[in-house]
Amino acid sequence: MIKLLPGIIAKPISFIAMTILLVACGEAQISVEADTVSASNSTAAQTVRSVQVENTRWYTVAQSSAGEQIFTNNCAVCHGGRAQGITDDWREKMADGSFPPPPLNGSAHAWHHPRSVLLQVINNGGAEFGGKMPPFENVLNEEQKLQAIAFFQSLWTDEIYEQWEDIDGSN
Repeated sequence: MIKLLPGIIAKPISFIAMTILLVACGEAQISVEADTVSASNSTAAQTVRSVQVENTRWYTVAQSSAGEQIFTNNCAVCHGGRAQGITDDWREKMADGSFPPPPLNGSAHAWHHPRSVLLQVINNGGAEFGGKMPPFENVLNEEQKLQAIAFFQSLWTDEIYEQWEDIDGSN
């Protein structure tokens, strides 16, 4: 009986020690790999950013990705391919008295409007705000409209996004 006891105790202790060692090594390896990937591979860094976006913003990475194609097909001609705008000063009226399409990438004023107003502009067009944007109410379905918003909001910095949330952006 005395000879069995050390073997019975030794096996679980060895197992526990090995488990702790593997977990510790695994965590160190993950940490090093994450640092290496984000430092050396911008695509991987973008992926990490996308995962972070999914965890902290109202939309998913899938919605933002789908929204990029919708934005490209319906919005980019006026707002620019990366929602950067296509004029030097979006606040300056054009010759016809209308405002040019503003950037939607967080550098203009879209972040001042709650999601409900962004949807209103997409649905009804920009005439109410002095612009010439046509209505997309019957062009895009509700999911596509939200995906387009998700895409251009994915271009916003965290600071701009947080300010948008602070002014009731989720409505």
